[in-house]
Amino acid sequence: MELEQLKYPIGKFTSKGSYTADEIKTDIQIISALPSKFINLMGGWDEEKFNTPYRPDGWTIRQLVHHVADSHINAYTRCRLALTEDNPTIKPYEEQLWAELPDAKASPVELSLQLIRYVHLRWVILLKSMNADDLARTYFHPGSQKTVRMDEFIATYAWHSEHHYQHAFQLAARNNWQ
Repeated sequence: MELEQLKYPIGKFTSKGSYTADEIKTDIQIISALPSKFINLMGGWDEEKFNTPYRPDGWTIRQLVHHVADSHINAYTRCRLALTEDNPTIKPYEEQLWAELPDAKASPVELSLQLIRYVHLRWVILLKSMNADDLARTYFHPGSQKTVRMDEFIATYAWHSEHHYQHAFQLAARNNWQ
C-alpha cells in the first residue's frame, strides 16, 4: 500500500465552507460512534498489537489512541471556549511531541479509550444542543492563522475520528486481526 494512502486512508480533510443541518447531524453521529468503534475493534488486542505502528515510521496504535484522547480533550475545550467567548484564541499544542511523552508511549490503551468514551459523551451532548447561532460561533487558531466556525470544527473532528479509526482498522485488516 502506498505511504500516502497509509497516512490518509480517507483522504485529507477539505473544508466545504458551510454545512447543512443534515451534514452536521451526520458528523455528530460519527463523533459519537468513535468510542464504540475503537472499543469493538481493539477489545481483544494484546500488547504486541498496541505496539505495532500503523504505517512505516508512524505512531504505534497505542500512541494513536492516546493522541485521539489528547486531541479530542483539546477539541472539547476549544468548543466550550468558542461557545462562551467572542472568537477566543485557542492554545495550539505540539501533538507529535505529546505522542512521544512516556504516558503516550507506554500507558495502557484502556486509559485513553475510557477518556475518549467519557469526553465524547459530554461533547456530543454539547454538540447536539447547538443551534444555528452556536454553529456560527468561532475561535482563532494562531498556528494556522485561521478563524474556525463551529460547523467546520464539527466536520473536522468527524473527519479526524474516522481518519484515525481507519488507521487502526486497516492495520487490523492487513494483518488479519479480526
